[in-house]
Order: sequence, then structure tokens, then C-alpha cells
Amino acid sequence: MTLEILDAGVQTTVQDYPGRVGLQAKGVFPAGPVDNLAFRIANVLVGNEPGAAGLEIATGRFGARVHRHTVLALTGADGTNPQLNGAPVPLWEGIEVRPGDVLTCGTAKGPGFRLYLAVAGGIDVPEVLGSRALHTAGGIGGLEGRALIRGDVLPTGPATGTRLRLPQALRPAYHRHWELEVVRGPHASSEFLTEGDWRDFVSLPWRVNLNSDRLAVLLNPHRFTWARTDGGVAGDHPSNVLDGSFPVGGVIVNGDVPTILGPDGATSGGFTVIATIARASLWKVGQLRPGQDTVRFREIGVPEAHELAQHVEFALDSRHLERLSSAPARLSAPPAPRAWG
Repeated sequence: MTLEILDAGVQTTVQDYPGRVGLQAKGVFPAGPVDNLAFRIANVLVGNEPGAAGLEIATGRFGARVHRHTVLALTGADGTNPQLNGAPVPLWEGIEVRPGDVLTCGTAKGPGFRLYLAVAGGIDVPEVLGSRALHTAGGIGGLEGRALIRGDVLPTGPATGTRLRLPQALRPAYHRHWELEVVRGPHASSEFLTEGDWRDFVSLPWRVNLNSDRLAVLLNPHRFTWARTDGGVAGDHPSNVLDGSFPVGGVIVNGDVPTILGPDGATSGGFTVIATIARASLWKVGQLRPGQDTVRFREIGVPEAHELAQHVEFALDSRHLERLSSAPARLSAPPAPRAWG
């Protein structure tokens, strides 16, 4: 065994990337990390494949005891004050740990909402339907189909001992007020929305509802005008459509409430999907703080969405990272401005 959970916080889950793909037609969204960028970077920093199983820690509060000599890395939300045996340790770099070491993190002060922990070798829980990721709504995968609790023990696979640091210039920037790139549709045509509705969607600030989670991020209600008076055979409200497939990151409108679908969300339903979060921006959804942050949507086309996705992948190439010595990192480096995101 490698990690003994001392404090599982609000919700700590085992995830991998890209999760349980190919099962949406059977009613299962992929699960996996909500912020796939911070998650994958953490894995690269300890020498894992980017998609290896690690931990997603909502709000940042966490504690664990290490039971073997290994390397771990923390990435994600600011203000968690991570410590190893009471001494500060930095985010965004590999940290050497020894048997008996205790890692603790406080509640994230932000910006950002989720913390990610990778351990060299990856978390070695059994695969279920091709993935170790926990689908919280379905109770599939993870450790025994549930979030972690105090006393859980997590094994890990063989480790390489690599320790890398992500340069400041490549670290994603976290905010209180976010911009999310979206591709229009499939239900944003003049058959469903007025031009005024779309202008409102891409110009107004939207506050993240306190009841947001891995299933969905709810935004503040808004009275859309709509280009029709009802949903016809699909229902009385103009946001109703005949049941269809939902994409991960789809922005559905349920009555007056725009909602961003998360990795554990519903695979289909009877509501309009007026936009879809670009792949390059999906990671930002994982760092939205419920009840506090706001978002604005920026429309882009498919070519720009592809270009942004390639830009984000740059930070995952280990050739762009700094190689560290084998001595353990115990002290945090002073913060510096982050250049993109």
C-alpha cells in the first residue's frame, strides 16, 4: 500500500482520464476529472502517463500518510497550504516522500476549487468497464464505487521516480471571473433562440450556483425570450425538445436555468443544448467555485477550438518541464504571475 487516507475532506474520488469512454449510448457519461488539465499535469510531474488514476479533491481539504518511498504531485486550486510533516510544499512539481510522511492540505481559499494528487505509478484500484474513474451518480469505479473515507488504503503501481516541475509560464491561470469558449448549438438556431437571447448568453456574466457538482454546474436563472411559444410535442416550455443525446460540457437550458453538464452528468434528456464548451476550456469548469465565481461565454468556431486544444496540450509535454534532483522538495517557491488561461 502507498496512501492511507487520514482526511477525505468534502469529496475525494479516484479518477483517470479520459474515463469510461464509448458508453454514452448505454447511458453512462465518462466520469474522469472535471479539470482534466491539472489532473494530467500532476501525472506527468511524477512520471506517469497523463491519464493514470489519481485523486480529485473537491475544496482542497485532504490528509494522507505515505507508506512507501515514492513521488507525488499536487496541482490545482490556490490557497490550500499543502504541507508535508508540517513544512510547506509547493504545487505544480514532483515531491519526494518517504514511509511515514504525512501530507495535509487545507480548504482552498481560491481562486480555483479542486485539487489534484498524482502518485508515481498511479492509483491501482480495479478497472470497471475499462476505467478506474468513479462515476459518483452511478456508483461505478473508484474504490468500491464510492468517494474515499478516512481509513481507506490505496495501492499504487510501479513507479519511475521522475520529479518534474511545471514552469510558471505554463501554469494555468485561475480566476474569480472566468471566460469559457463555446461552440454554438446544436439548439441555438433561430428555430429556438432569438438573436437577443444569444447576445445575452455570450455577453452577460453568469453566477455559479451553490448546488453545482460533478454532475452539472448550474448558473443563475435568466428569462430567455425564445423564438417559439412552447416545445410542441416535446412539452409546454420552449426549452423542451424531444429527448436527445447530451455532450460532456454541453450547456443545456432547463426552463430558465442554463446548466453546464459535467463528467458524471446525464447522457440524454429533453432540453435544448444551446452551446458546447470547447475542449480546451473544459478544464476551467472544474475550477469554478460554487456560489462565488462568475463566467462569461465567448463564441468561437470549430477551427479555433482545435487550435486552442493544441495550445493547452503544450504543457503536457515533459520536454517543456524542469527536471528536479532526487532531493525532496520541502519548501514552497514564491508565487509568480501565470501567463495563460
